[in-house]
Amino acid sequence: MNGASHAFDVAGLAGRLTSGEPLALARGISHVENETEGFEALLHAVHAKLGRARRIGITGPPGAGKSTLTAELARRYLDTGLTVGVIAVDPTSPFTGGALLGDRIRMNELATEEGIFIRSMASRGSLGGLATATREAADLMDAAGYDRVILETLGVGQSELDIAASADTTAVVLVPESGDGIQAMKAGLMEVADLFVVNKADRSGADRLEKEIRVMIAIREGNAIKDIASHHGARVDRPTEVETGDRSPPVLQTTASTGDGVDELSVALDEHFEWLEATGELASRRAERRLRRTQDVLMRLAQRDALGVWSQGSEDLGERLAANEVSPYSAARELYESWIGSLLRR
Repeated sequence: MNGASHAFDVAGLAGRLTSGEPLALARGISHVENETEGFEALLHAVHAKLGRARRIGITGPPGAGKSTLTAELARRYLDTGLTVGVIAVDPTSPFTGGALLGDRIRMNELATEEGIFIRSMASRGSLGGLATATREAADLMDAAGYDRVILETLGVGQSELDIAASADTTAVVLVPESGDGIQAMKAGLMEVADLFVVNKADRSGADRLEKEIRVMIAIREGNAIKDIASHHGARVDRPTEVETGDRSPPVLQTTASTGDGVDELSVALDEHFEWLEATGELASRRAERRLRRTQDVLMRLAQRDALGVWSQGSEDLGERLAANEVSPYSAARELYESWIGSLLRR
C-alpha cells in the first residue's frame, strides 16, 4: 500500500482523521463512497486504530421509527459524555443518486451537539439494507475515536443480514400497528436480532406484538414459553448477571417520540456487550467481520478488473453475439479466460 500515487494526501488525511477532526472524517467518508483513487490506502492507514467503538445496528421495516429511536439513543450517550457517530442509510434518489429521506434533517437538532457526527448515505441499489460503503464509513468513525457508532438501516422489509455482519449488537425495531410482526420474523429479522424493540408502544397492539415476538423466540429456541405476560410501557427481561451460555434476545417496549423506554434500551445494549465480552463472542464476531471484509474487498477488486475486461472486449463480441455465432456463456468464458491469461503474463 506504500509508494503509490493517489488522488489525495492519504497520510495527511489519515492523521487528521485519527486525531478526531470532523472535516477530515467527512472527507474520508466521501472518498470511500465515491471510491476515489487512494480510498483503500486510507482505510489501510487507519486500520490499526479500529476496535474501540461499539457498533450498534438499528434495523426493521420502514415506518418503525428507527430514526427517532436512533436520535434518542444517541442523545442518551451524549448526556453520559460519550461521543457518537451515526450512519443513516437512505433510499437512493433516482435523479441525483443521493440520499432521499435525509435523516440528517430529522436529526437536525442533535447534529449541532458537541461530540456527534451524523452521516446520511444513499443505498445506491443495495438490497441488504446497507450501502456498500457503510461498513467502511463505520471503520473511519471508529478510527476517528467515536465511542459508539450507530448504523441505522434502510429497512427495506427484506432480510437484512448485512447489518448482523456490520454491528456488534443488532436491535430489530417493530411497531404494533404494522400488523406484520410475524411476517417480519419470517423475512429473516429473527436471525439477526440480538434484541427486539416494540416502538410506538403507546399505541394499541404493543402488548400483543411483544407476545408474538416472545412466542416466535420460544418456538425458534425450542423452549417453554415463560413470562409472556406483559404490561404497558418499557419492558425488558434480562438475566441478573452476565451468562456464559446461549442468550435469548430480550424484548423491550419504547416510545421514542417521548423518550420512554430508551434508557432501558441503553442498558440492554450495554448488557449485551458485556455478554459478548464474557463469552468471547465479541472477538469471534469481529474476527468474522474482518474475514468478510477481506472477501468484500477481493470481490470489489475482481469486479473492477472484470469491468475493465468488458470495456475492452465487449465491442468485438457485439457483432458475433448479434450474429448468434456465440452464446453469452461462451462469450463470457472467452473474456474470462483472456483476462486470466493477461494476469498470468504480468
